[in-house]
Amino acid sequence: MSLRNKVFGATLIFHQGLARLFGKRLHFYTTGIFDKPLYEKLDSNDPRLATLELSSREIYSRNIPGATAELGVYQGGFAERINHFFTDRKLYLFDTFEGFDSRDAEIDRSKNYSTGDQDWTKTSVELVLSKMEHRENCIVKKGWFPETAKDVDEKFCFVSIDTDLYKPILEGLKFFYPRLNHGGVIMVHDFNNCEYTGVRDAVKEFCDENNTGYVCLSDGCGSAVITR
Repeated sequence: MSLRNKVFGATLIFHQGLARLFGKRLHFYTTGIFDKPLYEKLDSNDPRLATLELSSREIYSRNIPGATAELGVYQGGFAERINHFFTDRKLYLFDTFEGFDSRDAEIDRSKNYSTGDQDWTKTSVELVLSKMEHRENCIVKKGWFPETAKDVDEKFCFVSIDTDLYKPILEGLKFFYPRLNHGGVIMVHDFNNCEYTGVRDAVKEFCDENNTGYVCLSDGCGSAVITR
């Protein structure tokens, strides 16, 4: 056994002991192509965050070019982690920063996907930007999507879509997937959320029409991951 493997084995046993001591479950991700074990001082029990971290490592190790983006930012919790892991990539932040647009909410109500009346107004551009480790990389696109994307001429390596409603999910996939570099990743949140059933229909509709697949994560409310 190599010295490196011995050291990592001892470290793993140590952390497992801590996990038993504190009654917590720790996740470790190991691979030979990276220079250190893949675990962060964040909630590594969240499959969505762990998938984001692993995706960023793969994208960098394979030298996949492109910017990052989040459609549906709210208060910036997930965007903050994208900004953290993609240290040198532009991050486009698409959101109304005023809650659901009435046009999208009405479509959800007409199709019985959701009530469309949830309050997501407790946010602002400044609140979101205040959380960013690499604020200089952020490009704010405030307003109704896809109108806010008309002047965006960009290729992407990682995209998060978290708009809850059917129409912006579908429009997001139509916009970002053709602009996704080979090896890039799109994560769509709320795929298995019973309060926003239009998300699943939007993903399935897009994937069926474009002959592409997706895999599901077991995170809270569920996510679908699409690659190119």
